[in-house]
Amino acid sequence: MRLFIAFDVSEQVKNYLKGLQKHFPRDSKFNLVKEFHMTLKFFGDVGDDKVDSIKACLSNIGFAQFTAKTSGICVFPDEKMIRVVWVGLEPKDRIVALQQEIEKALLDMFPKDERFHPHITLARVKFVKDKKDFVEKLKKIPVKEIEFPVNSFKLIKSTLTPDGAVYEDVAEFSLNPQLMQK
Repeated sequence: MRLFIAFDVSEQVKNYLKGLQKHFPRDSKFNLVKEFHMTLKFFGDVGDDKVDSIKACLSNIGFAQFTAKTSGICVFPDEKMIRVVWVGLEPKDRIVALQQEIEKALLDMFPKDERFHPHITLARVKFVKDKKDFVEKLKKIPVKEIEFPVNSFKLIKSTLTPDGAVYEDVAEFSLNPQLMQK
């Protein structure tokens, strides 16, 4: 099964991100993301026999709840080869620290991801006619800082279909409210 780890964003953020997508330059081809989340680790295909071990490792993570917020729009991998449009998340240090705890917990089972940047994917880009113009238009889209609580993360199964990915929660792991930090 195809698995990843992520935390959810609030309904307010989801609705806001759908609104942002309407401002994307229309002279390019892209697939808009319909389900928003912050991916902390992507596994790809994992055997069913590893799921219980993954859940056991993740259940031992002790990490404080925190408040995240949206930040500016950008692209991956860079402005010369645009493949993904995303909105950033802050505080980067808290999100990276959580991601590193997850990496550490799973190190015996999976290789560590070397590159990680807190973001929510808005669109996967197929074709951009004028890259410079596309990026300039994206940068003009104002992004409000919308705060939301991060009090858990999930192990999620992703099934690819002709209509896009379908997500199913496999397990949810609560962050420790006694360690609450803003």
